[in-house]
Amino acid sequence: MWLNTLLLALRSIRRNLLRSFLTILGIVIGVSAVITMVTLGNGATLAVQNQISSLGTNLLQVRPGQRMGPGSGGATAPAFKEADADAIATQIGGIAAVAPEARTSSTVVASGRNWTSSIIGSTNAWLDTGNWKLGDGRVFSDDELRAGAAVCLIGETVRRELYGARSAVGEQLRVKQISCEVVGVLASKGQGAFGNDQDDLVLLPIKTLQRRITGNTRVNTLLVSMLEGSDPDRVKASLTQLLRERRKLASSDEDNFNVLDTKQLADTLSGTTKVMTMLLGAVAAVSLLVGGIGIMNIMLVSVTERTREIGLRLAIGALEREVLLQFLIEAVVLAALGGLIGIVLATGASLALAAVMDVPYLFNPAVNLLSFLFSAGIGVLFGYFPARRAARMDPIDALRHE
Repeated sequence: MWLNTLLLALRSIRRNLLRSFLTILGIVIGVSAVITMVTLGNGATLAVQNQISSLGTNLLQVRPGQRMGPGSGGATAPAFKEADADAIATQIGGIAAVAPEARTSSTVVASGRNWTSSIIGSTNAWLDTGNWKLGDGRVFSDDELRAGAAVCLIGETVRRELYGARSAVGEQLRVKQISCEVVGVLASKGQGAFGNDQDDLVLLPIKTLQRRITGNTRVNTLLVSMLEGSDPDRVKASLTQLLRERRKLASSDEDNFNVLDTKQLADTLSGTTKVMTMLLGAVAAVSLLVGGIGIMNIMLVSVTERTREIGLRLAIGALEREVLLQFLIEAVVLAALGGLIGIVLATGASLALAAVMDVPYLFNPAVNLLSFLFSAGIGVLFGYFPARRAARMDPIDALRHE
């Protein structure tokens, strides 16, 4: 009986192919929209997590001022010193590396070309805190760091813009009034979490930057990398207490520095993208309900058109549940077919949009299966009323219908 009922439903759909396609169009759009939104949202979440993690593993960024951004008081708060970084490295447990960072911007010149880039002064620990790898050359020697030698490491963007395809190691690079030797090129990291080019930088020994470029001993940021498995809350509490003592703050004084945990930042941004993904998926799911209403409407029309056929089946002994099952299966087949087409379209659209948006494509079997089952459920929900109406027809009245 089930097989015969399914064949009857398929024959009815095949007799009106265009109408059937238009009927399931709402389901197709709804399923494809939901899957595409969720897939792209998951890809964007992963991209944000990867970009934040590229800043450094278990990284704390300590800056002057009470908070991040404009109005933080960073301009008036006392800057850090290299000694602060040394104190953190020696007096706090659970620390993998600490790097003082001073930063400015300048035009760099080499080989008759010029390029405006970020100029960073720090130590070799800066590479460890930021998960940087060397693509070519070497890091600074201890003698170069102590003496403030005229040497530098450059990012891939600076190398490409100033030296083209050739190696930059051993070449000269002029930063403002000093000429420094390029001793290494950093491996490319690409775009950062905030849309910045992480490879557009020149790294100098911090003493070189302070003595020969900025003319002051200000340290803008302390980068603190924690060991895997260490307690971030304990490390941050110890760090805060140590800096308060070194900056001679009384117990009643507020902190004149802020500590940013990149893991917390990653969790916050990931949570935001997940909420947006759920919101967009819910909005797209509304079209599934619209598609279900379309199926119910067409099924009611189909019942009216086939009134005499229904009456004939009932007159020759067909049971009400058999008639109900026939029309219910027809509605479910329509909805399920729409779901399958929607999944195929969503896969193609997700792959294309992920490439355009430069986010990873993450195939989620659960979302695809759930969307298909939901579309089939729409067929049951909105197909039951027309099927029930067909099953409860009076055979005599149905045969008299013109």
